[in-house]
Amino acid sequence: MIYVVEEPKQGDVKAWFAFDLPDFIRKVYALGGREPWEIYDVTSARELLDLFDKTPETPGVKDDCPAVYALGEAHGWDTPLYRADALLGEGVYQPEPIEEKDACAAAVAIRVDGLCHVLWSDKEAIAAMENDPDFDKYTHFYARFALREQMVSVEALDENGPI
Repeated sequence: MIYVVEEPKQGDVKAWFAFDLPDFIRKVYALGGREPWEIYDVTSARELLDLFDKTPETPGVKDDCPAVYALGEAHGWDTPLYRADALLGEGVYQPEPIEEKDACAAAVAIRVDGLCHVLWSDKEAIAAMENDPDFDKYTHFYARFALREQMVSVEALDENGPI
């Protein structure tokens, strides 16, 4: 299981889970608020130009699409370019790989004005409840309780387990 605990500065703590990585990714895209390519995208400069019905050889392309042209010149026209707005900034592409799970975790976190935790396994969630100060039962009771409730609901934690 993957658990997400959203602890905004204002408002109620929310927690939710995903059964596995594909389910987590699907749920992040379903949250809305961002286009899918803003959350995570892999494309090339050539494919970006194609969106404008242009190719690197199109006359005037350097003036018409200077940012895309610069990407193609700098990294090659067919090099995979990664976009993850929550990690890199809006509309930024880079050739260094980004994992979709990291882009999705950042997209969830950027929605919360406060703390957001993505716990990638039952073991990590239990360890957080035992050792992470962000789940301290006195200072972060609602985050701890929300995580516990999710863990109980999926039977990863006994209902009589620690609060």
